[in-house]
Amino acid sequence: MQEVTEYIKAEKIALRLIARAEQSSAGLLRKLEKRGIDTAVADEVISKLAQTNLINDERYSQFWLRSRLRFAKSPRRLFSSLCARGIDHDTAKTALETALDEETENALLSRYTKKIMRKLRGKKGADDFRSLKFLLKNEGFSSGAIEAFFDMETLETGA
Repeated sequence: MQEVTEYIKAEKIALRLIARAEQSSAGLLRKLEKRGIDTAVADEVISKLAQTNLINDERYSQFWLRSRLRFAKSPRRLFSSLCARGIDHDTAKTALETALDEETENALLSRYTKKIMRKLRGKKGADDFRSLKFLLKNEGFSSGAIEAFFDMETLETGA
């Protein structure tokens, strides 16, 4: 009887949280545990909610990414942030590939590169494009986007 009562309590809490905002499985588990719900009961509720598609980590990842793309620094940091929120690597990678269409990646790359260039202005090696390209690749930008960006920069600066 007590198990049923705790399950109902956990389900009510979960549904209230879901009604307010999209939730990930890991995030919902953390919130339920924080409210004193037993992990086994929380897992059972989350499993049921996932089966009925009330929680969906792929959907959560897409919403989360769209809400942060304007302020994001790089694809790698977006990926790391999703993983830190309990999203598995494959789901995070797929969500990021979907969210970063060519136009979005180019805008993110342009913002990030200009910020880096401002920081490096006047410093030794600031014009070392090879190092900058390496940094951008390590930050998760695609090779195609990096090359297109530098081709465009070369045309604009006449270098």
